[in-house]
Amino acid sequence: MDLGLKDKAYIVTGATRGLGLAAARELAADGARVLISGRTQQAVDAAVTELNTLGTAHGLVADNAAPDTAERLIAEAQDRFGRLDGVLISVGGPQAGPVETTPESAWRDAFESVFLGALRIARTTAAALHDGGVIGFVLSSSVRQPIPGLGISNGLRPGLAMAAKALADELGPRGIRVLGLLPARIDTDRVRELDSLAPDPAAARTQHSAGIPLGRYGTPEEFGKVAAFLLSPAASYLTGIMVPVDGGALRSL
Repeated sequence: MDLGLKDKAYIVTGATRGLGLAAARELAADGARVLISGRTQQAVDAAVTELNTLGTAHGLVADNAAPDTAERLIAEAQDRFGRLDGVLISVGGPQAGPVETTPESAWRDAFESVFLGALRIARTTAAALHDGGVIGFVLSSSVRQPIPGLGISNGLRPGLAMAAKALADELGPRGIRVLGLLPARIDTDRVRELDSLAPDPAAARTQHSAGIPLGRYGTPEEFGKVAAFLLSPAASYLTGIMVPVDGGALRSL
């Protein structure tokens, strides 16, 4: 199936590693032009070099939490590509820890990047998009059920998902779609880091895998393909939805 991505232009934030990079790979490989962002020049340059073996990519050093990031990203994409068709907003996972003992400073920092920064990018992008545009949020399975030991994610991700749902209602009349992805145990550096917090990381992975109907962690490529489809014109009648990429781990509808 042709996803209709050829020559489209997308921004993917937090795309120097993990899920953001996985999505950018699939977009570039299918013919889209991609502007990625990350926090360090070295990481951005390395990711752009890889992506340019698949298609067309440029990079910008930017932190989702910075107030000027949204405008910088949009200006760069329009300057480089002459158009903007959508954005996938991804950000590194917040500090692990239970609600009870995670310090207030960690909550405040995460709110600036995970919630407010993402919302700022979405709202600024919305003003630049036209009919057919799309805004995607990389969220978490914590939107639907809490993840033990990830208090901040459990607190912030559901609120951002509901803001995305409301934004879909607001932007729908303009032909702009808004949606979210809910990854669970995808085999990224972030998930391996979380497993390493357990006394026996290998046993923790085995235990988590046993709770997934497919019996294994997902691959970044599997996540990236779902993201590329949802951002593409092939998904033109999908908006306001939260799509689990979880191997069946979530038990809710």
